[in-house]
Amino acid sequence: MEVKQVAKPIKRSKLRRKLGKEYYCLKERVNWLRSDQKWAMERSKVRLHALVKSHQSFLLRRLKDVDMHLQRNKVTNLQLALDCIDGVIIKPGETFSFWKMVGRPTKSKGYLEGMTLSEGKVTSGTGGGLCQMGNLIYWMTIHTPLVVTKRWRHSYDVFPDVNRKIPFGSGATLSYNYIDLQITNESDQAFQINLWLDDTHLHGQICAENSIEDEIIIEERNHLFRQQWWGGYTRHNEIWRIKTNPDSGEVSEELVTANHAFMMYNPLLE
Repeated sequence: MEVKQVAKPIKRSKLRRKLGKEYYCLKERVNWLRSDQKWAMERSKVRLHALVKSHQSFLLRRLKDVDMHLQRNKVTNLQLALDCIDGVIIKPGETFSFWKMVGRPTKSKGYLEGMTLSEGKVTSGTGGGLCQMGNLIYWMTIHTPLVVTKRWRHSYDVFPDVNRKIPFGSGATLSYNYIDLQITNESDQAFQINLWLDDTHLHGQICAENSIEDEIIIEERNHLFRQQWWGGYTRHNEIWRIKTNPDSGEVSEELVTANHAFMMYNPLLE
C-alpha cells in the first residue's frame, strides 16, 4: 500500500460545522424522497435459522478524559436505537439504512447526552455512542455476502488500542443522517440483523434463510504509522476479505477498505 503525504486537517468554526451539518441533513432527506431504492423496514421477532456471523462488544470502557456517565447514557441510547432495528429483514434487492430505521435521535425520544467525536476531540451530544452499534453491524456485515453501499469512519484515531479484538478501521461511524451505514442485499435470499443488550455487552447476529457456503475471513494488511511533514502522525491499513469455498477449495481475495486517519496521540509512547 503506497501512502502519500497527508495534508494537515482543516479546523472549522463551530458555526460552520453546525450549518454544514444541517445542510447535509436536508440534502440527504431530499435524496430519500427522490430515491427509488427499496428500503428494508420489515421486522420479525422470529429469527432466521441460519447463523452467518455473530459479535459482541463491551458496553463500558474506561477511556482517558471521558466521564463514565456519558458511557452509561450511551447504553440507554443503544437500547432506544436497538428497539428500532432488532429483527429487521433485508430481502433481496432491499437496502438497510441505519438512519432510515432509527430516525433522528432527540431528547423527546428519550436519547441522552453521550460521547461523540468532533475533529479529533471528545465531546458530548444527544444520542452519542450509537457508533458502537454501527461498528458492530459493519464488522458482522463484511463477513457475509451482503454489500456495504455506504459507510464512513472517523478521520481521527483518538485513543490508543486497548484490548482491541478486531483490526483498526473495522467500524462505521454514524451521525444523523448523511453519515449513514447502508447495506444492500444483492443475493437471492433474505438476511436478518438481530441485536440485544445484557449487563456487559452489546450483542449482534446476522442470520440468513439458508447456510452460506463460503468461509469468510477478514485480514488486516499493510498497517503502519507515518509522521507527516507538518509534525503530526497518521495511521493507515487495509482490510481484506478472503473467501474460501469448502467444496472446491477455491480462494478469492477482495479489498474491503483502505483506512487513513489523523492520530491524536504519539504512537511511539507506551
